[in-house]
Amino acid sequence: MKLPPPLKNFVFALSAVGIILGCWQLAHPLEPPNPTIIISQSNFDRPLKQPLNLQQYRPVSPWLGRLILPVPERKEPDSDWVLLEVYHAPKAYENLEGRVVRLQWSQKPEVQRYVQTASRDVNFTAQTQASMDLGMVHPQRLDGRSQVGPLESLAGARSKDDVIVSFQPLSVNRTESQPVLEIDREPTQVADRLYGLVQIVQPVGDGEKFEVRHYNPASGEFDGGKEIVRIPKIPANRNGIAQSTATEIETSPAGQLGWYIYGAAGEDGVFVVRGIEPRSLLRLEPESVVLGVNSGLNYLNRQLWQQTSDRKGQIDTLLLGGKTASAKAAISNWQEGDKALVMHLFGGIGGEKAEAQPILATVTGHFSYGIARVIRDAFTGELRFQLQYQQVYAHNPNGIISGNIDWSAYMGDRQRGWLGTRPVADCIVKLDSITEDYNFGGIVLSPLGQLQRELETMMARYRLGDGTGAAIVTPAKSCVQDSNQALYNAIQRLEQQVKTTPEIQRWLDDNPQDPQTLRFRRLVKLGRDLEQELAPLGIVRADWQQNADFLAGTGSNSDFISQDDWFTQLLSWRTLLPRYAHDRLARIFWNHGAQLWLLQTYQVGGWDGEIAPLAPTLLLGRIPLLSGLLFRVLGGLATVPYASGWRFSLAIGLLYAGIALLLGFTSGFLRWHPLFSQITLASAIAIIVSRFWFPAFFEELVFRVLLLPHPTGGISVLFRWLWGFGSLSLFVLYHPLNARIFYPQAKAVASDPVFLTLAGLLGLACTLTYWQTGSILPGLLLHWLVVVAWRLCLGG
Repeated sequence: MKLPPPLKNFVFALSAVGIILGCWQLAHPLEPPNPTIIISQSNFDRPLKQPLNLQQYRPVSPWLGRLILPVPERKEPDSDWVLLEVYHAPKAYENLEGRVVRLQWSQKPEVQRYVQTASRDVNFTAQTQASMDLGMVHPQRLDGRSQVGPLESLAGARSKDDVIVSFQPLSVNRTESQPVLEIDREPTQVADRLYGLVQIVQPVGDGEKFEVRHYNPASGEFDGGKEIVRIPKIPANRNGIAQSTATEIETSPAGQLGWYIYGAAGEDGVFVVRGIEPRSLLRLEPESVVLGVNSGLNYLNRQLWQQTSDRKGQIDTLLLGGKTASAKAAISNWQEGDKALVMHLFGGIGGEKAEAQPILATVTGHFSYGIARVIRDAFTGELRFQLQYQQVYAHNPNGIISGNIDWSAYMGDRQRGWLGTRPVADCIVKLDSITEDYNFGGIVLSPLGQLQRELETMMARYRLGDGTGAAIVTPAKSCVQDSNQALYNAIQRLEQQVKTTPEIQRWLDDNPQDPQTLRFRRLVKLGRDLEQELAPLGIVRADWQQNADFLAGTGSNSDFISQDDWFTQLLSWRTLLPRYAHDRLARIFWNHGAQLWLLQTYQVGGWDGEIAPLAPTLLLGRIPLLSGLLFRVLGGLATVPYASGWRFSLAIGLLYAGIALLLGFTSGFLRWHPLFSQITLASAIAIIVSRFWFPAFFEELVFRVLLLPHPTGGISVLFRWLWGFGSLSLFVLYHPLNARIFYPQAKAVASDPVFLTLAGLLGLACTLTYWQTGSILPGLLLHWLVVVAWRLCLGG
């Protein structure tokens, strides 16, 4: 069968996209399979030999401890608990310090449901073994265990009991035999037990010891006393890259305001630095503030990640203040106790010792969510962010564990963290509709809390690989896909709770103008936009929908499912690439009135001149023109309009039809001339089908999708109209040129002023529907119907 040229080109384009996605699937390991040799933890596994000066060092959290995996023989049916060596406890419980206690879950029904949902029998597969052979860290101690729960999977994630956590117990039972602590949220992984604020002065002696000066709260300067600390050298991995280095750290521009150092005293009493954090990064004093909605949008679209390679060793902190009147007012909107959503994105490692050459000109990166809190710093008294990530993280060579991870452990940890080797952007989103709780007559709903619970379920699943012991990355199962599956689940759960709770419905009906009601309406609208982004084809992935129903208790399924095929990937293509998902979600939050605080680091700490930061990109992102065109095509083809978009398009279509018929019949260009009595049914069907592909599909693809920036791209109104005018002009000129070159018999018609006017109006109508919906479908249908009607009924 011979395909007409437009259809042949379309099939070729789809095949090319399929090949690209297939290659993407083969070429998307989250990190290269090069195991990092971790330095001995002996300095950290033992209790402190002597107390440190707690004026200079403070405990990371009121409750701290090291998780210990119980032996299988102590496992109790249908229970999930671990042992915990208490490193620090509040004063009322300080007698527990140094003791081994039992850490278990609260008996609250919702907590027990979460534990049951996240528990799995663990049996390693051949795929898991193959991954281990490549150097990936998997929970070997859990292989063969039954009903491993979230606490066991956290304690047993690595080969030894070295996971240090902070937590907040709901109750403490101080029995003589073994105290029991109960919790209702997953503990947070931290870098170590103590931290201090210092200025690193100079290296001393063997290259691992450094002279530091401590911060003095009384003077506000670094004159609180000198000390020698050890910053151990980190062995390089098989690529020759050390996860961090202390070379020239004393001159790092990121450390001009000092460093928070995390660690504990070694056997010789010298403080061993396990993690670092630049003070200037997380404090509430941005380097710059951008005001204005359009200015902020321009920064997100065109300036974020610019000149990444030139920023090596530096940090950027920027506040997008939106409609706020002044920079001071924008900063003052962030107050102690505020909570915000974090979107985390990292890039790649380039330079002489690059981790791998970007395949298909794409640097994939990694995406996750987190929670930011505005706290009062214990040393300086200044306001700063406390960042905790909810890392949905595949098994990897560095031993990073999927779970709640403090910034100090995920970014700042010198053995596993990414501060020194990757460029990172944390986008902190403050939007009252999602970052503040709702209280509907005593019924409290927390969007952030719900998202956190969904992510905790997902993270626990990743730690166990859903029972196989291996969470392996594919385009349909990855950090970005499953983090956003958790977001979709949270939206669905909140909607279900509101719909099925009569008390909430009555409260909303009785208080239609209450600020919480108005804020909730904004949340509903945000949810619609997020759902359209997560399911751009208008069809929700079957596994996402089933898992959401299961979590909400409304489905008949009894467990999670996971699908990984080309159709599943297509249904959620906008969350295939971390950079694309991050940028699109940031723009959605921005368009709903959020303030965004952007924190970026570019291989910060000591200097390693053999690596360079690579910004994460879109598919083919290192070839900007091809990448832009590809995502215009995907955006136009894979977006299904809302009902409001269809209504708008129908109104535009009817308006165009009225004008076209009036102008056409008045001028004599159109005449009633039905062809049905002159041609066969087969010929009529052939005309209808062929006109769909050409000219309708071909011209809409070229003049709308390819020539116009997609509406989600966030360009200004002025530039949108300039692009629209250019595209419309080419669309009108194309018709007489096309007739002159390919269809000489139609030259007179294609040059007729009335025809060109009608074509221009049709192009304008299709452009308006495209701008309104972001989809090719309304304009395609309008274009197709107009051409078919003209050909079969109006003498075309």
